[in-house]
Amino acid sequence: MYDLIIIGAWSAGLPAGMYASRYKLKNCIIGAMPGGALATSHKVENYPGTLSASGREIMDRFTEHAVSAGSELIQDEVTKVTKNENTFTVATASGKTFESRFVLLAIGNRYRHLGIPGEEKFLGAGVSYCATCDGMFFRNRVVALVGGGNSAVTEALFLAEVCKEVHILVRGAKFRAETVWIHQIEKHSNIHVHFETGVASIEGGFSVEKLVLSDGNELAVDGIFVAIGNQPNTTLVDGLNPEKDDSGYIVVDARQETSVPGLYAAGDITTGSNKFQQTIMSAAEGCLAAHSIHEDILRGF
Repeated sequence: MYDLIIIGAWSAGLPAGMYASRYKLKNCIIGAMPGGALATSHKVENYPGTLSASGREIMDRFTEHAVSAGSELIQDEVTKVTKNENTFTVATASGKTFESRFVLLAIGNRYRHLGIPGEEKFLGAGVSYCATCDGMFFRNRVVALVGGGNSAVTEALFLAEVCKEVHILVRGAKFRAETVWIHQIEKHSNIHVHFETGVASIEGGFSVEKLVLSDGNELAVDGIFVAIGNQPNTTLVDGLNPEKDDSGYIVVDARQETSVPGLYAAGDITTGSNKFQQTIMSAAEGCLAAHSIHEDILRGF
């Protein structure tokens, strides 16, 4: 029996485990892919104390800190969470089950899809949702990237380093990214920006060959990267029926507790931190959740 099971070995779960261990709580962190989405980031320059580093470097430090503090790291996928009176049972894909008094859900979000013809057909054959994962497959080739926020712009900058041409397709009339990143885009002659442009379909033979744009024109490309945001991945706890907002984010109070006693949530899936989805905010929410759980245990909850 654990005091706390943390679901998600990412930017919220790992700091939570580190803090829980410092509070002498018996805890484990379960995650199928330690490091999560941030580990695939080409470059991170907005984490305090780190001028510039890859996402993998930062997540490796998070992992090392949590494990050295005393957290048990289990590389597995959680498939179900149930509760009987005051005990949670967590089942995994490997057939194992774990019990705890408290659960912290810290699993992040899913990539949003365009929902257009050809997107699913060419997944893995020219369609990707992670430039740093798949960008090298398109070395010296022509690619498109859909999106206008920080994630899209930073991924475009990475692709510009390895691809012949990068076409950024922005649905709106301007970027939604930070000015510093937009200025970086302007320095690359092989990046071409198309505002007020969407993708109607993705076409090709064995792999992506062209895009049909919203205005009817065609754009010849070897691949397309989709960076239009994400959506909260909260289905694991649907059986517990925690309160969610209209967008599907789990409602948490000032202590990161959900409407289900003993169930806490942290990171991008919550309504906390004004939904400012940044690594530093996820880490802070994870640490706060561990602190709150420690308080609950001291009070005899």
